[in-house]
Amino acid sequence: MTEQNTAAPLGRVHSCQSMGAVDGPGLRYVVFLQGCPLRCAYCHNPDTWAFEGGREATVEELLQRIRRCAPYIKKGGGVTVTGGEPLAQSEFVAALFAELRTEGFHTALDTAGAGDEAGARRVLAHTSLVLADLKFTTEEEYRRCAGGSLAHTLAFLELAREMGVPLWLRHVVVPGLTDGAQHAARFAALCRRYENLQRVELLPFRKLCLEKYRAMGLPFPLEGTPEAGPEHLRRLQEALGELAAPTS
Repeated sequence: MTEQNTAAPLGRVHSCQSMGAVDGPGLRYVVFLQGCPLRCAYCHNPDTWAFEGGREATVEELLQRIRRCAPYIKKGGGVTVTGGEPLAQSEFVAALFAELRTEGFHTALDTAGAGDEAGARRVLAHTSLVLADLKFTTEEEYRRCAGGSLAHTLAFLELAREMGVPLWLRHVVVPGLTDGAQHAARFAALCRRYENLQRVELLPFRKLCLEKYRAMGLPFPLEGTPEAGPEHLRRLQEALGELAAPTS
């Protein structure tokens, strides 16, 4: 363990989950960081948007919590940092991941790629697996429905490919938005660019977040959109073939 000093980065943490089972392989300790520059139409965590929210934490504080779970999460699992957008706190995540890798933990970065290249490179140097959200397949959709950029996301994915970091791609399937035939073909073509890609997870759109939006006094942009069923995933599953992970 490297000794922390007064220059050690602080992070802003929204919450932690000690036994996560859906954020990478095996049982995982999941750290939700605070702050996100995107505003995705289907976001389930609007309470993580504000950069001034959450609480301050040091790398050592998180390490102490994570070590308590080591007997469970080191057996095929590990630690996942998500958000919010973890690359918005790249210095903190890089420091945390560096210590975790030194102690033998598997590290997963759950990200939309919404950070600068230098920060992303520092984090990826200590990342065992990238869980990347590839949200849409055109610049217009990214701008309109997420406030982001497809080109920026693809640049991050190319960096992960260049650095040889294993990749899982995640994609939320929204009826009428990301389930069409042309969208499925474009999405599958993008996925096949990356030889480091191990699997694609198709996540059916759900509205479990409605009460959270209402409690915060925020409109949920897709409140009138139906939830996704197997029929909405079918085109993407067929286009992806063997890349598509089984969905529950």
